[in-house]
Amino acid sequence: MKPSGDGEFDSIKLGLGPNIRQFLVLVLVNAFVGAMIGLEQTVVPLMGKEEFGIESNALILSFIGGFGAVKAILNLFAGNMSDRWGRKNVLVLGWLFGLPVPFILLFAPSWNWVIFANVLLGINQGLTWSMTEHENRLGWKKEKRISTRSE
Repeated sequence: MKPSGDGEFDSIKLGLGPNIRQFLVLVLVNAFVGAMIGLEQTVVPLMGKEEFGIESNALILSFIGGFGAVKAILNLFAGNMSDRWGRKNVLVLGWLFGLPVPFILLFAPSWNWVIFANVLLGINQGLTWSMTEHENRLGWKKEKRISTRSE
């Protein structure tokens, strides 16, 4: 990172101390993400077998496909969305998609609802995790980003 000499990076403070609030938010988000994904990987396959009587392991693991496909696609577009709408707006949108997931899983009348909940979770992760990583790597406004291209 080369400062341009005009003071545009003077306000950036490096280290954990000056950035403790941002670090704690990142820890909290990671804790929620890890808890949700861990619960899903443990509970959903059991739910498929015991609640819906699904015997096929491939069908039981189909919820992962819906999640992964949607998350992968949104990972491609999340950066551009944040440039257009702002990172905070994309994060909030992602969390709004994630809010109904536990309730859909709790009251799912069929396996299709479980897959739908995982599609919503994929949207949630594609927007929130991508924005968290985006913010982590580029913690300043678009106008102040350092170009990594050879110019």
